Amino acid sequence: MATLSAFSPPSWPDPNTATFLSETTDADSIATADDHDPQSPPPNPNLNNNNTTFSPSPPDPTPAPSRSPPSLFHLSFNQDQACFAVGTDHGFRIYNCDPFRELFRRDFDNGGGIGVVEMLFRCNILSIVGGGPDPQYPTNKVMIWDDHQGRCIGELSFRSVVRSVRLRRDRIVVVLEQKIFVYNFADLKLLHQIETIANPKGLCAVSQVAGSLVLVCPGLQKGQVRVEHYASKRTKFIMAHDSRLACFALTPDGQLLATASSKGTLIRIFNTLDGSLLQEVRRGADRAEIYSLAFSSTAQWLAVSSDKGTVHVFNLKVNSGSSGNEMRTSSDSNIVTSSSNSSLSFIRGVLPKYFNSEWSVAQFRLLEGSQYLVAFGHQKNTVVILGMDGSFYRCQFDPVNGGEMTQLEYHNFLKPEEAF
Repeated sequence: MATLSAFSPPSWPDPNTATFLSETTDADSIATADDHDPQSPPPNPNLNNNNTTFSPSPPDPTPAPSRSPPSLFHLSFNQDQACFAVGTDHGFRIYNCDPFRELFRRDFDNGGGIGVVEMLFRCNILSIVGGGPDPQYPTNKVMIWDDHQGRCIGELSFRSVVRSVRLRRDRIVVVLEQKIFVYNFADLKLLHQIETIANPKGLCAVSQVAGSLVLVCPGLQKGQVRVEHYASKRTKFIMAHDSRLACFALTPDGQLLATASSKGTLIRIFNTLDGSLLQEVRRGADRAEIYSLAFSSTAQWLAVSSDKGTVHVFNLKVNSGSSGNEMRTSSDSNIVTSSSNSSLSFIRGVLPKYFNSEWSVAQFRLLEGSQYLVAFGHQKNTVVILGMDGSFYRCQFDPVNGGEMTQLEYHNFLKPEEAF
């Protein structure tokens, strides 16, 4: 259960008018919530909206003196993949992707382990959760911070460990092992509770288009996905895989869903409205752990990273922006069709399904066994790859000929001596 309490009566930030990380603002409020109990006291309705945002800051916001490279506990992109957040054993850092540079960091002298850092686009509103052997905050609490104030302005406390957090400008979604809580951002009012199958990875995705909230999470059965369409008040269950879910991704408008199972060989793309399977692509024949899936902004491409050390880019035949998610038209028909489809179509149905599979258009080879996160860059036909070893890659793929990607840029964002 979760409870809510106010630290002080002043203003609560309005995420719709929150300022950017590089700006400054005033605000004076703090509010909290606990594993939300419907009977617990409601948030202060008189909290005034203010142009503030969150970010974790220590009592002394001055960066700590130079020390050995930190251990990484968390790595995530923000909602538009323009920035990424890093949680370490003594604080957190925020980086810009293009151009690559550190925006700011907050290092804690005592303890300081941060296991979850969730950004809200580029504003100074962040939600953080303690992590590691010496957490800065309890692992059952979501701390809401305003980095312009350098302090906590809100808190959500639960009876079990917080696995992940998802933010929208109007919602805060907290994921526990077998439960998900959806809160209104403006006043931290609990709006919805969802029961799930065991979800140790904290799998959850939310759409980002204003006024049309779509939430995706595991269902109550192995391999099942639950899709909540809040605007139409509809719930859709999709049996995506026979084995347990390993990863999924949602387009910003919430229309398309990509899923991967613990086998890691196939990735499936579904229409979230009716649950229909639109496309299936093959990463490989051997089992693999899928670490991340990412749609391009137009849903023309899908990127996949796994423990096999190769990032794949697939050409999708569905268009999130078109009504009904129709198959792509002739304008895209020339793009690497020979790479992605088997040439043995004349005996489809005779050969095993493996030979009829759609394969990736482009690949980038990395260290096998390391964990990488992938997203599409803001430059055309580029992907950004983040590694739990501190690596940052920007690569470019050829949309016509496919093949091996070209590395454009590399940084190690954990190196103390690197200048930004």
